[in-house]
Amino acid sequence: MTPSATVPSANHLLGLHGRSEELTAVDSLVERLRTGRGGVLVLTAPPGLGRTALVDYAQAARAPLPAAELAAGTALPQEGPILVCVDDAHIWAPAARAALAAELRCMPAGRSVAVLLTLAEHRPGADEFAGLPTLRLGPLDDIAAAAVFDRLTPGPADPVVRAWLIREAVGNPRLLAALVAPLNPAQLAGRSPLPDPLPGGEGVLDAYATRIDGLPGGARALLLLAAAAEEHEPDGTGADLALLLRAGGDPAWLGPAEAAGAVVAAGGRIHFTHPLLRRALLRRAPLARRRAAHAGLAAVCGDRLSGLVQLACATGGYDARLADALVAEATAPRPHAGRSDALARAAALTADPALRTDRLAAAAEEARLAGDPVRARALLARTGAVPAHGGVHRVRGLLALADGPAADAREALMAAAALLPPEPARRALMGAAEAAWAMGDAAAYLEVMTRVPVCADDPSLEAYRAGMCAVLAGRTEQGHDLLRRCLGDVPRTGEPTGLLRAGVAALVVGEVEAACAAGARALAAVRAYGPEVLLPRALEHLAYGELRAGRHTRARAHAVEGLGAAHRIGQPNVAVSLHAVLALAASVEGDEEACAAHAGAAAAGAGPHGLTQPATLAVWAVARADLAAGRPGDAAARLAPLVAPGPRGGHFAVRMLAVPCFVEAAVQAGRPADARRATEEFTLWTAATADRLAPAQLARCRALLAPPQSAASAYESALAHHDRVPGEFERARTQLLYGQWLRRRRRTREARDPLRDAMVAFERCGARAWADRSRGELRAAGESVAGEREPGPLAALTPQQQRIARHVAEGATNREVAVRLSVSHRTVDHHLRNVFAALGVRSRVELSRLLAGEGARPGRDEEITAHL
Repeated sequence: MTPSATVPSANHLLGLHGRSEELTAVDSLVERLRTGRGGVLVLTAPPGLGRTALVDYAQAARAPLPAAELAAGTALPQEGPILVCVDDAHIWAPAARAALAAELRCMPAGRSVAVLLTLAEHRPGADEFAGLPTLRLGPLDDIAAAAVFDRLTPGPADPVVRAWLIREAVGNPRLLAALVAPLNPAQLAGRSPLPDPLPGGEGVLDAYATRIDGLPGGARALLLLAAAAEEHEPDGTGADLALLLRAGGDPAWLGPAEAAGAVVAAGGRIHFTHPLLRRALLRRAPLARRRAAHAGLAAVCGDRLSGLVQLACATGGYDARLADALVAEATAPRPHAGRSDALARAAALTADPALRTDRLAAAAEEARLAGDPVRARALLARTGAVPAHGGVHRVRGLLALADGPAADAREALMAAAALLPPEPARRALMGAAEAAWAMGDAAAYLEVMTRVPVCADDPSLEAYRAGMCAVLAGRTEQGHDLLRRCLGDVPRTGEPTGLLRAGVAALVVGEVEAACAAGARALAAVRAYGPEVLLPRALEHLAYGELRAGRHTRARAHAVEGLGAAHRIGQPNVAVSLHAVLALAASVEGDEEACAAHAGAAAAGAGPHGLTQPATLAVWAVARADLAAGRPGDAAARLAPLVAPGPRGGHFAVRMLAVPCFVEAAVQAGRPADARRATEEFTLWTAATADRLAPAQLARCRALLAPPQSAASAYESALAHHDRVPGEFERARTQLLYGQWLRRRRRTREARDPLRDAMVAFERCGARAWADRSRGELRAAGESVAGEREPGPLAALTPQQQRIARHVAEGATNREVAVRLSVSHRTVDHHLRNVFAALGVRSRVELSRLLAGEGARPGRDEEITAHL
């Protein structure tokens, strides 16, 4: 046993990133030792994941306790306190391991000796330490791996290079350090292409390969065939055992390979226990043997593309015929990931630089469609500096549209369109228009759409193009007629892009149910046929349509699924939009905390990337939550810039949708002039739009602004409009406002019916906060609500007194309470004095403490009764 004064090295400390659970476990072991108690912790992990880093950490953290490293065959110390470290116990002789394990199991609880022991995984017979407290180290997640990468690269690194190296390291910090080390600054900065394959990491790969070094030659030959066969298989699917046997593999050697922990056989396929073991096998095999394995597989592959991929792996240098054959096979109905792989291999076999760039750009596009932006960007990086290649610019623009500033995406796609033939140029321009839409730049959107060539061979696309141009140019009626032609193709088409386009057209003309139908069909088509890249977008379109239709619970479910898909596929811009949808859903459901969190996430992502639409939706959501909570002044302040024309306004397609909410907030906040101006513009928009809900919302706005003698008939007119269209949530909001208006004028008996109907409708919609508002109004109108009783000290107060007391306890002034409840300042003064008398309190501070459960009376200096 040797005393240790180990200081963790910088490289070892890299392995501590993302290891909070493991560090907590080590700290707990050391802390037990400080209190005179012993313990054991076994850390197990494949090579390179940080076992030794944690041992170094423990030795540095144990001060002032002594520490020692235990040599093989040495007994544990009898007295402590002492921290004993046993790193890589798997390399000990079996007898020494067994003796140590037996001693650890019978170590007395009062013995002040702590043992930290590390083991590699998948070693045959490594069960001596079974039953002892064990923690398995998994690979680093992408966030922790990124932190390691940033520590390894002192200068600026290209994001594409960063993402690709992190993927190649598969969460192994030691391998990541080994891959970064050989690269020069130009390669790290993205100015020079990365070598393919990447150098470095041989030491880590050798450590993985040690588990098969002792296997017989036949077993190693079978494993090499399995590693080579996975070159033409999708990731994670393993190798076909029948194919290996046709290529000469001996099934008798499968058992020893499994016993060594190298592979697992299941369902007629062989899976390596770790991807780095497969990589180590291919890297370490002599070139001649590796090429022979690929050639043998190529001769027996039943699928033509699989055989061509194996031939490409067996080929050195350029081969034009083989490259052409790979390109010819990289077509539908093959999956996009397989097409991307075939095109990338064809590019590697192509001598002509221009043709090689074409094939790399095509491979990148297929990777993008497969939902793999990291690989797509890595393939584009191999093209080097290609200033005038339309395909490269198009893929870069589409990648930026999903993960980058919208303005950058628009410029890249416009540049691509100028370089591409007509059909791909049209697709690039449609992408540029989508970027302009996300930016909220109506003029830029119209400019791009006018450049899209007439689509004579696609009537639906042409109707969409011409219709959107007409609407943005102010020819609304003509535009709506054209856009409705897109909807006629919804039942007959199964192409996801066309269905999503039809959904947008339906929302523009106000056909919300048609938009939902198109979104549902698009989602079904993507699930059945792909491409994977459209899954988050399809879920976003459907969720937004359901939100507009008032189906908030269903919208939330689809948005949650879409958010997970967007993060998985690498589409943060779509994730931003989905956060905005979830904020809107939460504003209806009354979950203020969730609304604020999702709105904050949307704003944080929308700002840097210039995404005006989700930013507008997020503000609208928070304002609606303010309204539900009785804060109309806050709601009006948030919405005023969004509904006003000019550079500070919100998104051009959302602005008018938020006006009814603003009018309600502005009227309740005492800003009737602002409400009238917004209503005037909303009147013009309602006349031009086909949105079926707009007339009812306009009637509600007019009722809010109507003089007392005509307000009741205005509300009745609004409800009559609601009766002719779907939208239960919006109808309930009108009923609530009508009931409030009646109650404020002491027509309490008449107020109860609309308030009761509003409460029930909000409950059906899952709009808890709005239902609570209706319930409070109903109580204030003199009707008890079944199952409702104000708990605690407020039980003795009238419903109106309860509401005033709660607002005051939250810190609102009397004038603010008057605005929230639509009553006079004098009424609030009167009720608040009665509240103080009924509760036996003398100040606002004391009222706040009483409602918070404190009950303590403040001193005289805290009393502010005089300010009532």
